[in-house]
Amino acid sequence: MSTPAALVKRRKLPFHRRVLPLVAVGVARLLSRTKPARLRAILSYARRGAAPATVEQAMAARQAVVAVSQRCAGQACLQRSIATALLCRARGSWPTWCTGVRTSPFEAHAWIEAEGRLIGEPYPDGHYRPLLTVPPVS
Repeated sequence: MSTPAALVKRRKLPFHRRVLPLVAVGVARLLSRTKPARLRAILSYARRGAAPATVEQAMAARQAVVAVSQRCAGQACLQRSIATALLCRARGSWPTWCTGVRTSPFEAHAWIEAEGRLIGEPYPDGHYRPLLTVPPVS
């Protein structure tokens, strides 16, 4: 599930702020290899008790994930979206995690949303059709 994308400029994090994003990236790498139904169940469990993420919280988590992982800064959209959601959760919030497709030409993609907005994506709303979502619990 990767979309061609140019590498984004990554910011450097101080060492003490890299640990949690690195853990999220590692766990996301493992989870990205699971079947979709199992992944959805795990993420649904993880979101319990978390407040809905704000745009600022979700963007900060995404930037931290991209800062510590060249893979997540590139075309690993599934790993990046999972890691970002997990990092938000570790900080007490949960974005809407999504995976979906577009049909012309066919392409799969994974992303996160907060407050109804795409986070860190260059695509307009509606570019991809969500197939699986794990929204925050209201």
